[in-house]
Amino acid sequence: MPAEGTQAARHASARAGRASAVLEDYVELIDDLLTEEGEARPTDLARRLGVSHATAIKSIARLKALGLAYSKPYRSIFLTEEGHALARKVRARHRVVVDLLKAMGVPDDVAESDAEGLEHHVSEVTLEAFAAFLRRMADRA
Repeated sequence: MPAEGTQAARHASARAGRASAVLEDYVELIDDLLTEEGEARPTDLARRLGVSHATAIKSIARLKALGLAYSKPYRSIFLTEEGHALARKVRARHRVVVDLLKAMGVPDDVAESDAEGLEHHVSEVTLEAFAAFLRRMADRA
């Protein structure tokens, strides 16, 4: 068993990862909705994420407090430049995880679904190892 401090740090990291995963999902979805539909309303976010309207409003308030999003009265939610940058980062992480899973033979729909959880919890070190592995595979092809 690991030392108490080490084990506690791992669990704390996992809890923090779960909290940031929710915000990352919101930022990515807001960016997608703005790009594809021109607006990102709290109602749309709640429906697409399968949460209540109140939960969506609470998460949007957290995004605003963190400087990732803003809104105008009677208008949709918008991302700050920092929010857009986070959405691009999350989307890139998602692609690497999906590509790795597909390279391992995981069916496309399962890879997309599984990547939704994995993308938020993989360290930068592991993500870079995934990307390097995929590059090596591409070089061999």
